[in-house]
Amino acid sequence: MRFIVISIKKYFFTVIFLLFTLSLILFSVPNLTAAQNGLKLWANSVLPTLFPFFIATELLCKTNFIEILGKFLNKFMKPVFNVPGESAIAIIMGIISGYPVGAKIVCNLYDNKICSKSEAERLIAYTNNSGPIFILGSVGVSLFGNVQLGKILLISHILSSLIVGFIFRFWRRNQVDLTFRNYQSESKELIRVSNLGEILGDAIKKSISTVLLIGGFVVLFSVILSILSSLEILTGIAGFLAKLGIPYNLALSILTGIIELTNGIQVTSTCYQAFPVPSILACSFLLGFGGISVLLQVFSIISKSKISIKPYLYGKTLQAFLSVILTYLFI
Repeated sequence: MRFIVISIKKYFFTVIFLLFTLSLILFSVPNLTAAQNGLKLWANSVLPTLFPFFIATELLCKTNFIEILGKFLNKFMKPVFNVPGESAIAIIMGIISGYPVGAKIVCNLYDNKICSKSEAERLIAYTNNSGPIFILGSVGVSLFGNVQLGKILLISHILSSLIVGFIFRFWRRNQVDLTFRNYQSESKELIRVSNLGEILGDAIKKSISTVLLIGGFVVLFSVILSILSSLEILTGIAGFLAKLGIPYNLALSILTGIIELTNGIQVTSTCYQAFPVPSILACSFLLGFGGISVLLQVFSIISKSKISIKPYLYGKTLQAFLSVILTYLFI
């Protein structure tokens, strides 16, 4: 058994990526269509929505705005969330802009010595959220055709995020990061007229790199969903869950959303007429969790900063269930 376990660990990724490559060849036609659709989704929705936010946050980190915000909110942020007041920018922008802006801001705060590693891990658990434009517009109006429902989902989403933040105030609260130095003790280069061009160019370069990374994940997971559909893996699992009493389409939507959020919610909306309350709760769960695609996007962003992905996974799982409870109470 020990030999088998070692062999699985050694060859797991080799086998997975080999099967993925073979699937790209075997199902080349549907995969091509899926990749094109993913690229269109990124170009039409993700790029114009997130790119300006990435530039704005990069520029804000080069001003004294975060320092002013910290002095103003420190008395609130420290006792409630056990993080410095400057980190409020991650919570605010994470709620306003959507995935994965919150993770990017947390990395900026950590890299600029504004928060310690344990504080960054607390923040990463609840500052990465679906944006109000997506929940109200795309989900509430476009998919479900109900503005009131969009408001309920948004309020549940934000409240569950803040509850997770309060719970995670206890994450490694006794751990002292000896390598952490307060950014106030360092001479931080602020943006001025003389260096405006250099800082602006650097902000655009970093933002382009991040948004291209996200685009790659969107296309990749569009192809992965196409392969799983061609192999009838998700439909097979959904059929098994249907025998246990879960409606087939609802089970398929949840499975799809766990892998990729947007596609999962789109499938969930088709169940709204037949199963109104379960489909709303499923949608709330998926919005809270975010999906494996977003998880890997966050992982790719924070990996360079050596921030652990565990609090993010724990926090989003907890937020998903809290969102369901709050949504149920509201409706």
